[in-house]
Amino acid sequence: MADPVGSFRRDLSEWRIALVAWRLLVLQAADPVVGAGMAEHSTYQAHPWRRVEHTLGSGRRLFYQDAEALRREVARLDRAHKRIRGTAPDGRSYDAGDAATRAWVLLTLFECVAAMRRLGGDPYDAAQLELAYEEFTGTVAAFDLPEGELPGSVAELPGYFARMARERLEFTEAARYLLFDILHEAPRPRRLWFLGDAGWRLVRAVVARVVTALTVADLPPAVRERFGLVRTRRAALLSWLLHRGAGAAVPLLPDRLRYRSPEQHGPSRWRPPRRDTREPRLDRFFREVLDQTGDGFITVHDLRAMAHNVCWQLDLDEAAEARVYEAFDGWWEQLRVAMDANGDGQVSREEFVAATVAGCDRDPAYLEQGLLPALRAVFTAADTDGSGFLEADEYRAVFGGPRVHPAELSHGFRQLDVDGDGRITLEEFLHGFTEFFTARAESTPGSQLLGRA
Repeated sequence: MADPVGSFRRDLSEWRIALVAWRLLVLQAADPVVGAGMAEHSTYQAHPWRRVEHTLGSGRRLFYQDAEALRREVARLDRAHKRIRGTAPDGRSYDAGDAATRAWVLLTLFECVAAMRRLGGDPYDAAQLELAYEEFTGTVAAFDLPEGELPGSVAELPGYFARMARERLEFTEAARYLLFDILHEAPRPRRLWFLGDAGWRLVRAVVARVVTALTVADLPPAVRERFGLVRTRRAALLSWLLHRGAGAAVPLLPDRLRYRSPEQHGPSRWRPPRRDTREPRLDRFFREVLDQTGDGFITVHDLRAMAHNVCWQLDLDEAAEARVYEAFDGWWEQLRVAMDANGDGQVSREEFVAATVAGCDRDPAYLEQGLLPALRAVFTAADTDGSGFLEADEYRAVFGGPRVHPAELSHGFRQLDVDGDGRITLEEFLHGFTEFFTARAESTPGSQLLGRA
């Protein structure tokens, strides 16, 4: 029998959670508010693996950190969801801040961990389940949900899920797409680069069939009935083999292989990130932002092309255009002096990444020598009404484009809008970009200005 102490935290980080991860997404998307928000504000169709990792990653940050880190994660989620609202195609309004929706999303995480244990043949006993739920509710109290949104005890959970399946859940388009279509179109995960396109198409077809059958088999019976889904004998056998096999094999592994984050077991405390994430982030910034010509180098012409793009989209007058060009020329001069080692008038991606990391480490004012003055000029130009703030439409005018998904654009805006008031101050604007260039941890809000990698 598993040790009941800390069982929920421990089980959430076990690798076999992957077997119920798709089930978790489908259950969450079955809430009509979540489904509508995913349809209009999420990039899950283009980045399904990222959606899974972010869902599970947020769970890890909520349940494995100290009180301050928990507060930061709750604040991050609040910012992310604050403007996920609108009107669905059927005319119903939706708001991701809806308390019942937030409670459902949180409780599905608990339910899926319990389901993982049950399906694996090592279910929580009554005492373990009570302790796990106390542990869970102790953490999610940080969301400050209205009283009564979460079941008061673990004994009330079955009634809650039955009522949700009967009265609220729907087979939304997002849930249907997750279950039947998305995996047939999913891009190759970066870790499976060695398969190549042809190999991935073959593997993808098998994965899609297995995940769909497994998810249908594992959904709660009331949800299957509500959605009109049938659990075939073949799918039931597949579920039994996968879950029981993992339930028998995974506990035999050493902790470093059994858990996704084995160092997090034991006393819950914050640890600094093990990996500096700046280099891949700066590499992406070079490719997607700086290298306007796509030739693998940046020159004065690339920076002037950026300035031209800003000016063209905002239809600036001559004096305002001159200020933008002057700021970008100053940025190029800083890049040239710091990075163009051979004096050929161009900077490679490798030179840019290495010199930027070194410069930021060496001098806290490094970005003030080029990037930040250029950004001040962009902010002033984009603030067309002179309010001292960038509204969402002003932000889109500068940073939108055919290569930018609207959801990624909205995500970048939310990362900059630290106080969540729907507008960006100059201080927030500069602070966000400073974090993008300097933050070592990918979880730092400003690190995601180009979207979630």
